Amino acid sequence: MSRKDNHKLLTEGPVSKAILSLALPSCISMLVTSIYSIVSTFYVGRISTQATAAVGISFSAMSVIQALGFMFGQGSGTYISRELGARHQKNSEQMAAVGLVHSLLSGLVLGLAGLLFLRPLSVLLGSTPTILPDTMVYLSWVLMATPFIMGAIVLNNQMRFQGNASYAMWGIISGALLNVILAPILIFVLNMGIRGAGISTFVGEMFSFFFLLMMYRRTDDLKLDLRNFVWGKGYFKEVLAGGTPSLTRQGLASISIALLNNAAGVYGDEAIAGMSIVSRIAFIFLAATIGLGHGFQPMCGFSYGAGLYGRVREGYKYVLKIGTVFMLVCAAAGLIFPEALVGFFRHDPKVIEVGAATLRWQCLSLPLVPLVMYTNMILQTTRHPLQANIMAMSRNGLFFIPVILILPRILGLRGVEMAQTVADVMSAILAVIVILRFFRKLPK
Repeated sequence: MSRKDNHKLLTEGPVSKAILSLALPSCISMLVTSIYSIVSTFYVGRISTQATAAVGISFSAMSVIQALGFMFGQGSGTYISRELGARHQKNSEQMAAVGLVHSLLSGLVLGLAGLLFLRPLSVLLGSTPTILPDTMVYLSWVLMATPFIMGAIVLNNQMRFQGNASYAMWGIISGALLNVILAPILIFVLNMGIRGAGISTFVGEMFSFFFLLMMYRRTDDLKLDLRNFVWGKGYFKEVLAGGTPSLTRQGLASISIALLNNAAGVYGDEAIAGMSIVSRIAFIFLAATIGLGHGFQPMCGFSYGAGLYGRVREGYKYVLKIGTVFMLVCAAAGLIFPEALVGFFRHDPKVIEVGAATLRWQCLSLPLVPLVMYTNMILQTTRHPLQANIMAMSRNGLFFIPVILILPRILGLRGVEMAQTVADVMSAILAVIVILRFFRKLPK
């Protein structure tokens, strides 16, 4: 699609068509990522319970890396979509270079720091003595991949916010498929165990980055040229305004996972493994919902930049309706087949018992998550950083952290299992208040 046609679709075309045309590639990439998550968890689950728990613990470190990547990616991407909507081409091209360069430099520093303090970092994230060796092996490869992870996230988001979701899709799919193929060879054929899982993750992330870089050069909306990089507070301020909600959300997700692992660790490695599996299942359920939101954000940014506020309202209502219905279906499946879903990843009676109970609680609040998610997205895309950060803090921080610190002391393991559900209900109440105020102030 040409630059002109893309602008016309996002600012003048039917809202449903504009959103779904961008959401479909995003949903496919999220689906492939979810399948990769399933397969990798399945492979690691065949190694040992400790290996399964180690990957779950490393996931919290991955969340921090992704948080910074999304800060630069969403921060630069939301600005790019608004500027392209207003037809400010040069500003968009400079922001593209600024977002990528800052992400690569930050990733290099973060990865080196993590490797220098690998053991204390692993313990801080919730490793027990029995899990620690596997955690250090797997986490070291994740840290070495940090610049590639962050760079790939930035490239993916920038292309998506330009309306080039199909190019972004192929970049994500390529690395995930390579990882799925490579992991069993390294883990089982070459008998490398958890180290093989780490190496396959590193190779997959590196491949995704370079493939996305190649696809970016084929986009028509703007060209990525590092000569457009400029030092200065102006662009970085815009990155922070649009990206800090992602940093807040993902960063608090990392903290919440670490707190969850520590709370579950009191009840054994099996409890940590069970919580880790449920986190993966919930991500699978949310994948299509996130993809739908990714289709909404470029249309929202272009329309807001062009002053078409009615389209912003219409788009939000559309994705909220579709997303909620979809999550109702997923929640029903989780409530009916919790043991089968958890048991698919790990055939351990204790893991299944804890995981199934946690999944039941999680499914009770899953239909509320699209409300929280899309409220956060619309505020972030339209440059309302304060409100967007409040919403980003709610689900994994503002409400979850107090709940996970207090509830297990009262209810024991049951308190750990139901903590996310309680936080989701509180977040949904806050989202209703925030979005109603936003629409009252939005010009007609």
